[in-house]
Amino acid sequence: FFHAHYTPAEAKALVDEQAGELAGTDPKNLNDKGISLIGRPLYEAFIKNYTGKQWQTDPKDLPAGIINRLPVRFNYDNRYFRDTWEGLPTDGYTAWMERMIDDPRIHVTLRTDFFDESQPYNRKALATAGVPVVYTGPVDRYFDYSLGELKWRTVDFREVRYDEGDHFGCPVMNFSDADVPYTRAIEFKNFNPERRASQNPDRTVVWEEYSRFAERGDEPYYPINTEADKALYARYEELAKAEPRTVFGGRLGTYKYYDMHNVIDTALTAYEQQVEPLLKK
Repeated sequence: FFHAHYTPAEAKALVDEQAGELAGTDPKNLNDKGISLIGRPLYEAFIKNYTGKQWQTDPKDLPAGIINRLPVRFNYDNRYFRDTWEGLPTDGYTAWMERMIDDPRIHVTLRTDFFDESQPYNRKALATAGVPVVYTGPVDRYFDYSLGELKWRTVDFREVRYDEGDHFGCPVMNFSDADVPYTRAIEFKNFNPERRASQNPDRTVVWEEYSRFAERGDEPYYPINTEADKALYARYEELAKAEPRTVFGGRLGTYKYYDMHNVIDTALTAYEQQVEPLLKK
C-alpha cells in the first residue's frame, strides 16, 4: 500500500504517526477506533467504505467493539484469526448437522411456526406445558416487539457462475470501494483446495453479498448494537429473566455477534449451565 518495506518497529511508528491524536487512545466509536488502530490512510482505504456498505450506518455511530474483532499485527502473519488451529468440519457443516440430528433421541419438525398458535409446538402451548425451550430466534420477536424493535442487518446473495476454473484465487474477496454495491464475494471451491482434483476444473460458482437493514420477515444476520439498541436489549434481557424455562441463545437470542467457535463454545456452556438443570427438574 505504501510502496515501502518496514520493520515491525517502523510500521508501528508509521501507524502511530498517521493515527494522529487518536494513537494509543481507546475511542468508543468504530471510526475513531479504526484510525487509532491502523492510521487514517489504511482505515479510509480498507475499512471505512466497507463498513459503510456493511452497516449503512456512519462508522461514528457504531460501537468500537465491531472493529476490535479485526487483528492488527506488525509482522507477516496475514491470517484473520489469532487461533493456533483453524479448520472446517471434514465434510462441511451440513453433514455435521445431519449426523447430529440423526440421533434417535432427536426429532425434527419442519414448516412449524413457533408463534402460530394453531400449530402444536407454539410458544404459548409450550410455556403452558412447562416444557424447557431453547430459543435462538430474535429476542424482540419472542416478546412480540413489546418494547420496540431491535435493529438488525441482513444479507441478500446473488449467484454468479464463471466459465473458468478459479475466478478470485481465494475463498473470500472483500470489496472496500464505495462504487461496488456488494461487500464481498465468496468462491466456495477455494475453501477446500485439496479437493480441486475432484471439482469441475472449468467452472466456478461465486456468491456476491449485499448487506441491508433487515425488515420484518427478513432473516436477520447481524445485530447493529448502537447505544440505543444495547439499552433496548438490556430491557428485553430483563423480560427474558422472567422466562425461567426458556434459554435464549445464539446471535439472535442474545443480540450479540459470535464467530463460529464462539457459537459452539456458548452452546456447550449454555447446555451445561442452563439446559441440563432444566431437564433434571
